[in-house]
Amino acid sequence: MVKFTINGEAAAVEADPAMPILWVVRERLGLPGTKFGCGVAQCGACTVHLDGQPVRSCSTPIGEAEGKAITTIEGVAGPDGELSKVQQAWISEQVPQCGYCQSGQIMAATALLRDNPRPSDAQIDAAMAGNICRCGTYVRIRRAIKVAAGIEPAKGAVQTGGAQA
Repeated sequence: MVKFTINGEAAAVEADPAMPILWVVRERLGLPGTKFGCGVAQCGACTVHLDGQPVRSCSTPIGEAEGKAITTIEGVAGPDGELSKVQQAWISEQVPQCGYCQSGQIMAATALLRDNPRPSDAQIDAAMAGNICRCGTYVRIRRAIKVAAGIEPAKGAVQTGGAQA
């Protein structure tokens, strides 16, 4: 039995301590927001926070979470459901295309802004370098991080009927 907290709630899971956090989160706890990408900790789609630090859940065993706190994309919003500044910026800047990598991107950006509230372009690029976006929305990702940090104003684009207004 591995005991930890997940998104602020106590959890205990009967699992092999070598099982990756990813599969515990998705299959045992029913939190599908964390994605399986490459399975070898290279793409970042599976990024979660373990005691506040971004980790690749596809290669981090659940045994390492014993007594620690896991935060997934489902736990980034406030307790009242209000989206975080990063999530709001992702929407205002229309970051996702396919969206598959975005939970990992948001988790990495959230950790970056927690540790460095006003990052430079170089610091953003360095912090986000391990998160691959197959659609290539890196410029939008950087801009959304700057919007969330209050460095740049949000565009505030509105979607109507699938077209930009």
